[in-house]
Amino acid sequence: MINYIRGILDELTPTQATLEAHGVGYLLNISLNTYTALQDKSEARLFVYESIREDAWTLFGFATKQERELFLMLISVSGVGGNTARTMLSSFSAPELAGLIMEGNERMLKTVKGLGAKTAQRIIVELRDKVVSLGIEAVSPSGDNAAPAIANSEIYGEACEALKMLGFPPAPVAKTVKAILKDEPSAPVEKVIKLALKML
Repeated sequence: MINYIRGILDELTPTQATLEAHGVGYLLNISLNTYTALQDKSEARLFVYESIREDAWTLFGFATKQERELFLMLISVSGVGGNTARTMLSSFSAPELAGLIMEGNERMLKTVKGLGAKTAQRIIVELRDKVVSLGIEAVSPSGDNAAPAIANSEIYGEACEALKMLGFPPAPVAKTVKAILKDEPSAPVEKVIKLALKML
C-alpha cells in the first residue's frame, strides 16, 4: 500500500493534483482543502488512499493524515463512496466536518451533493464516537476564510471545471458560479466552490 507520495507538484486543479516522483506522474483526486494547502508550492507530500476496483484504480491524495483518516471513516459508512467523501471534505474543513458529526448536525450534512437524510443519519450514528478519537479540534462551519483576490475570469473557469468534475451539470454550475462572483467578485476559487457546493 502507498502511504504517501513526495515529489514535484506538476499540475494542480481544485479537484486533482499530479505529483512527479522518480519520473512517474501520479494523478491524485484531492479535496478543496488539500488544494488550498498546495497553493504556491512547487513540491509536496500527499498522504494516499488507493481505491482499487475491477474497472478502475484511483488514487486520493490528502494534505494531512487527519484528513485521510476522516475520509477513511466516511467511506466505511454504507452509501458513502470516495467521491461523496471527497465532496464532503471540499464542502467543509476536517475540523468543521468533525464538529458537524459530533453535534449530530444532519441538516448541514444533507447540504452535500449526493447525501440524503438516511446516509447523513448513518454517518452521525456510526462515526460520532470514532471522530473524537482522531483528536480533531471541532469548529462550527463558517464561510469567512477569504484569500487574496485572483482574476475573475480565471476563478470562474476553474470553479466551473471543478464542480463539473464533481458531477454537477454544466448549466446550473455556470449560473451558480456567476451569481457568487457577482456578490463576491474578489472571492478565491476555493471559496467560490465551497459556496456553490452549498447552493447546487
